Amino acid sequence: MKTILNRIKKISLVTVLSLLGLQSCSENFIDVDSNQETEDALTPDSAPELVNAIYNSFLSWEMSSFGWTGLTSIASDDADKGSIPSDTGADKDLLDALTITPTLLSAAEVWRGHYDGIQRANQAISRIPKFEMDANLQTRLLGEARFLRGLMYFRLVQTFGGVPLISEVTSVEDINEDILSRKTKEACYLFIEEDLLFAIDALPLKSEYPAAQLGRATKGAAQTLLAKVSMYQSKWDDVLALTEAVMQSNEYGLTPNYEDIWKEISENNIESIFEIQARGNEPAAGVDKYSTIQGARGEGGWGWGFNTPSEDLEKAYSPNDQRKDATIMFAGETLFDGRVIDINAPNPRYNQKAYSSILTESEQTGKNIRILRYAEVLLMNAEAKSILGGDVATPLNAVRLRAGLTAATDLSTLAIWEERRLELAFEHDRYFDLVRQGRASEVLNSKGIPFVQGKHEVFPIPQEQIDISGGALVQNPNY
Repeated sequence: MKTILNRIKKISLVTVLSLLGLQSCSENFIDVDSNQETEDALTPDSAPELVNAIYNSFLSWEMSSFGWTGLTSIASDDADKGSIPSDTGADKDLLDALTITPTLLSAAEVWRGHYDGIQRANQAISRIPKFEMDANLQTRLLGEARFLRGLMYFRLVQTFGGVPLISEVTSVEDINEDILSRKTKEACYLFIEEDLLFAIDALPLKSEYPAAQLGRATKGAAQTLLAKVSMYQSKWDDVLALTEAVMQSNEYGLTPNYEDIWKEISENNIESIFEIQARGNEPAAGVDKYSTIQGARGEGGWGWGFNTPSEDLEKAYSPNDQRKDATIMFAGETLFDGRVIDINAPNPRYNQKAYSSILTESEQTGKNIRILRYAEVLLMNAEAKSILGGDVATPLNAVRLRAGLTAATDLSTLAIWEERRLELAFEHDRYFDLVRQGRASEVLNSKGIPFVQGKHEVFPIPQEQIDISGGALVQNPNY
């Protein structure tokens, strides 16, 4: 039988290792070189490369690029499709209008990309314990693999609701209806929590990594992600405890200038908790065309012009909010590196957080993609305290003051939600935030986006996967 992982075939170690090369001591752990190592030739020195293969899955088009941007950003009130009217981006016009169906290409790409990464994680988790190797390194590598698997499953649950849980290396002979069927959202969250709790115990602090390993998953990253997973389940006691642990670790702080966060020179800096690691030199190893799809279009442009900031988002920033100009590139603007956006560009606004100063000829972004950062820890902490009680002002105002604003007088949960929008715009959170807050229908409908309650809280399970499963996968309601 064909499988849900685009025919879940057992991924051979030849395939996995060919993506990476056996260079565990290389200067950059995402180096991508080919080799022809076979499974029989694997040694303990190969163990880091099994984990590197998981990191590299986040660089793929299907995992992190056009489809993911469409689902998480274009579908929200933060962004419009952009580009030019005749260029639909395959289905980005449908996402912009929320006229989506089970044949949506973006949903199919995101599903395939994440399950490919999960298979890589399962490969590492199943094989690394069999190596006779340094026990501390072995534990750390397993912690990294389980953190990354937890992150991928969390993104799938945000997107689709309950999904099939595959926790072992799966071959065609292993396929049965139980593997193919969806598990409840609650069961998925429990699985994610188990992975992240393991990672918290197994991973070192950020400061304990050598410089050449900077960017690998850390204890703080696992704590932050588990806080976010807990927030999506309204487990506010856990959110509070986990964010307090990160704040008290003294491992992180806020970048003084908000705009600097998004520059290549600020990768893995004090605010960074977890980033997708890119490499802009040749051969490029960036998130596939991530900056290109969102770059300014037209004469003098360098991109396709999709995922443009909405007028509604622009107006949401107060005049003194430094985050507006750091988030939005305007037609006619001269950027920090001297590049000029043509005044006659097809769109009045473009996403500056996706801008890369070092795009290569292969159209790969030369900058890391920020996934978790300290400002979100502060906002999660403030939100938990707004519900449980406690000092909301200190974490909330740390974020506001960095943005050039005055201290907040409104310390309500709603005020924190609005602060999240302004702080985290274009960081792939807005649509999911509105859903978890229970106000997606109210907010999006008020802006002419036809969100249907009881349907659009999740995206459709790709029809191709339902067909492949022989009907074992069940579609989300009302699609």
